[in-house]
Amino acid sequence: MREPRTEAVAPRPPGVTAVIPTHRRPQRMREAVDSVAQQSYPGDIEIIVVFDACDVALPDVDLPAGRVLRGIPNDRVRGLAGARNSGIVAAEHDFVAFLDDDDVWLDGKLEAQMVLFDQHPEAGLVGTAMRVDDGRAMHDRLAPSTVVTHADLVHDRIAGLHSSSFVFRRDVLDRIGMIDERLPGAHGEDYDVLLTVSRLAPVRLVNRPLVAVRWSGDSYFYGHWGPYAEGHVYLLDKHADLRADDYAYSRISSQIGFALAADGAGRPARTWLRRSLRLQPLNVRAWLGVLISYRLLSARFVARVANLVGKGI
Repeated sequence: MREPRTEAVAPRPPGVTAVIPTHRRPQRMREAVDSVAQQSYPGDIEIIVVFDACDVALPDVDLPAGRVLRGIPNDRVRGLAGARNSGIVAAEHDFVAFLDDDDVWLDGKLEAQMVLFDQHPEAGLVGTAMRVDDGRAMHDRLAPSTVVTHADLVHDRIAGLHSSSFVFRRDVLDRIGMIDERLPGAHGEDYDVLLTVSRLAPVRLVNRPLVAVRWSGDSYFYGHWGPYAEGHVYLLDKHADLRADDYAYSRISSQIGFALAADGAGRPARTWLRRSLRLQPLNVRAWLGVLISYRLLSARFVARVANLVGKGI
């Protein structure tokens, strides 16, 4: 007697938890949540919105099959790093993704990244390029390569690789530890994560703009110059290889000097700016910082012009 024929059942794709910290911006948070819920990825997606110093109040969104929405308070250090960590601890899937509450994922984002994880099982983090929304126009920012090494990231932050695009293997997060909650104001936490993860394995990249990032005057970090400077000093102290690379040291020194100048601390700003210019005499950011330190130029004006062409400080 012939055995009954059985159909092979394809294994279900791995589940992903998307962690979205929020700061009392219900409309934008709703857009962020919806952009995750509507992803074409066939695996399960858990969306965890972490409410930082505000009441838990989830948006009313349509959830397709395989999508779960949860809201939790940030019960760790207040701020972005603590909120991300609260979400990581609560995550139930083997992959964890980040999304800021004022950004959105574009169609096909998660599916394209999970294909790379399947093709490259050694990858601990996969990002994408980004689309910058300055409030007036969109600017696509790509990366120079689809594989980014630790040395690449030391030399250049690779600004097109934004934290709202990051997807991690959960076991990699377990190996590197939590997001560093000691970073002042959580400034540079994305760069810190990239430097730490890339020591384990190169970062893979879907080099298409699959996340839309808002860079505008009402961004959470926009204009917080003092903590911005402190955060970058912290990174220099934590990652010794940033000081060993002259280009990297000049770049970060110019960022610190610019931020201090914008914060009104002219004399310490010029110390950092001179340090930057000794290593890289044509560093435009450093020269702009010098002008700002003498109150010959407005930091806000420079930042806005940079945003209008899809650049950051």
